[in-house]
Amino acid sequence: VDRIYIGHIPEVGDLALTGGGVTFPIITLVSAFAAFAGQGGAPLAAIQLGAGKKDQAERILGNSLALLLMTAAVLTVGFSAFKEPILRAFGASDATIGYASSYIGIYLLGTVFVQLALGLNTFISAQGKAMTAMLSVLIGAVINIVLDPVFIFALDMGVRGAALATVLSQMELGREIPEELYQAIVEIYVYFLNFDPKDPEKFRR
Repeated sequence: VDRIYIGHIPEVGDLALTGGGVTFPIITLVSAFAAFAGQGGAPLAAIQLGAGKKDQAERILGNSLALLLMTAAVLTVGFSAFKEPILRAFGASDATIGYASSYIGIYLLGTVFVQLALGLNTFISAQGKAMTAMLSVLIGAVINIVLDPVFIFALDMGVRGAALATVLSQMELGREIPEELYQAIVEIYVYFLNFDPKDPEKFRR
């Protein structure tokens, strides 16, 4: 969606569009890690729910959430620290590196929202709430479409506005996640507060 508007930025649209395209591998990697935790954990949680083992399903959900948060932190720090050499390795030139760096710099600040929105969405479907999962994605996409021209053109933020619109749309997508999923946060706290390395089964009792 961003690239539709970025390409129409006056005078520098072509360079800005190329710079945005160079960031695609990084964005794909961020999404891949979200899918790794979400699409791996959701089927396991669904199996446990089907077996009537709600506690085990919540534990899987909590572990997946912890993995999403940890990968978000690592990806944000890692890509932010080495974004310029990484972008140049992906093909950014002196003419496009500024646009690529500006876009991905803001996008990476919202990595945690992307991870949670994409990673936890599969758990919504796993609970049999396919309509909620679909609407959450649709709402995020619509918000992105609406905010892009506002930030890019009305506020004259250019590619930074496009990245900001994407991050905000992912934040809104996260708000559509059912309240039950947020109980996973409590599960994580309970786990770490009660976990005993000498007695790994303690949490289950």
